[in-house]
Amino acid sequence: MQPEADEGFAERLREELARRRMSRQALADMARISLSTLEKALSGSRPFTLATVVRIEEALGAALRGGNGGDPGVGRDLAPDHMGAYSRAAIRWIEQDYVTLRASFGTPGAVIAYRTRVAWDEAAGYLRFAEADRADGAFAQSGHVSMPNLSGHIYLSTNEQGQHRLIILSRPTREGRMFGLLTTLQVGAGSQLVPVACPIAFVPQAQLPDMAMGVIEPAHPAYADCRATLDRAMQDDFCRWRP
Repeated sequence: MQPEADEGFAERLREELARRRMSRQALADMARISLSTLEKALSGSRPFTLATVVRIEEALGAALRGGNGGDPGVGRDLAPDHMGAYSRAAIRWIEQDYVTLRASFGTPGAVIAYRTRVAWDEAAGYLRFAEADRADGAFAQSGHVSMPNLSGHIYLSTNEQGQHRLIILSRPTREGRMFGLLTTLQVGAGSQLVPVACPIAFVPQAQLPDMAMGVIEPAHPAYADCRATLDRAMQDDFCRWRP
C-alpha cells in the first residue's frame, strides 16, 4: 500500500477498534497476525502488507480500505465477496426503516415491536443495520447485511467479540415485507444465557407510520394486526420450526 493509503487505513482501523471497544491484542488474535506487526503498522513504522490488510478486514467483517484504487475518502459501491458482492445500485430498495416484529421472550403471547434501519455505509462499502426504539434498549443490535445470490436470502449479522446473533430473512413480498427467523441468546436463570430462536417480520415503516413501539399485548389495539403479520412467517412457509 502507498504511504497515504496506509495512513487512511490506519485511521479507519483505529476508529473501528474504538467503536467496537476492541483491544489491539484481540484483533491481532482474530486476524492471525502478531501484536508487534499490528502495533508497528498502526504507528507508521512499517507498512501494512496486502495480506495483513485482507486478514484484518476478514476478521472484522468490514472493508476499511478506501474506494476504487484504495483512495481514502472515496465511497465504495460493491460489497465484499463474503457478504455477497452486491452492488448498491441493485439493493437500494432495502434501504429504509422497518417496523420489526417478533415474539416476546418474557410475556407469553405478546409481540415485541421496534425499529430497524437498513442503510448503506459509504465508508465501508456495504449495508449496515441498526435497531432502535427497543423497550430493552441496552440489547439493541447493529451489524452488517449479507445478500448472497446462492441462497436468495438476506442475513443480518452481529458479531461482538465473537458472540454472534443472526436474522435470516426472505426476499421481500409484493408489499415489501420480509419474514424469517431470529437466532439469539435469552437471559436465563442467574447469569445464564440460553440459545433461542423465533419468527421475525420486517414491515416498511411507511406502512405503519403510527405504530407504537414496545411490548404489544393482547389488549393493545394493534395486537391482532401485529400477531397476524408475525404469524405469516410460518404460515406462509418463510421459515420452519422443527422441535
